[in-house]
Amino acid sequence: MDKFFMSNSNILKKLRNGELVKACGAFDVMSAKLVENGDFDAIWASGFGISASRALPDSGIITMTELLDAVRFMAEACNLPVIADCDTGYGGPNNVRHLVKKFENAGIDGICIEDKVFPKENSLFKDGKQDLIAKKDYVAKLLAAKNARKNPDFLIIGRTESLIAGLGVDEAVERADAYEKAGADIIFIHSRKDTPDEIFEFCKLRTGKIPVMIVPTAYPTVTLDELKSHGIGMVAYAHQTTLAAYAAISEAVEQLSKTKSLSDLNVKLASMEDVFKLQGMHKIKNHESFIEEEVKKLDIN
Repeated sequence: MDKFFMSNSNILKKLRNGELVKACGAFDVMSAKLVENGDFDAIWASGFGISASRALPDSGIITMTELLDAVRFMAEACNLPVIADCDTGYGGPNNVRHLVKKFENAGIDGICIEDKVFPKENSLFKDGKQDLIAKKDYVAKLLAAKNARKNPDFLIIGRTESLIAGLGVDEAVERADAYEKAGADIIFIHSRKDTPDEIFEFCKLRTGKIPVMIVPTAYPTVTLDELKSHGIGMVAYAHQTTLAAYAAISEAVEQLSKTKSLSDLNVKLASMEDVFKLQGMHKIKNHESFIEEEVKKLDIN
């Protein structure tokens, strides 16, 4: 299906109908295409994953332009909507305004920005600095994003790190209400606890109407049915493809460094044909044949 017909209006429709939207993280085009082969509604262009793919810390090191380059290639290659994890928005309201213009023009379907102080550090890094900016300063960023977008289906996800910063559920609810008033389409609430209890308490206490999004990496036993029963609208498996790739490649490299024959390699490998299919090798050969026939029809020597 052409991406034109897979607009974020489909995501918003599912959310408004009370259906759970599922996104899966990707860190490059290959992982994004593999996500597209799964049963997902969107691709989450993971800031953690993109940083890791460049062996850089997830602490505001890569620039907006570097992130845009990585995410643009995903959007060009995939029909699923691509939502970009844009850390803190790379500056103040004017930076966010510029970001929205660039990402929307590049065919990306939405952004998420968080309310931490720049440079941020990954929320699950146990020794990380998790300071938040003032509510009014983050609200200014959301207003800038809302005013900059041209397509109303371009998603703006407001992310509060109140629970990560240890400020409690009441602060998270207060911030979420303010972010909704500023124009966020979805509220992303994050937690590093090993149970979803504080997430569920947040959902119980908030009075807002827009959907809530979570990333359950820290509390992996939570089920989709539990999320739906507590009013969660969107779940993103943000980190798992990056962690899986790291584990698989590490194991293959370790064995390759010791083996005397490839036949001794004891890891699961895709076939060359699998990768050719993902690359579209057969399509390009068919196109070459089509062009050759069209040239013959023109009878040009």
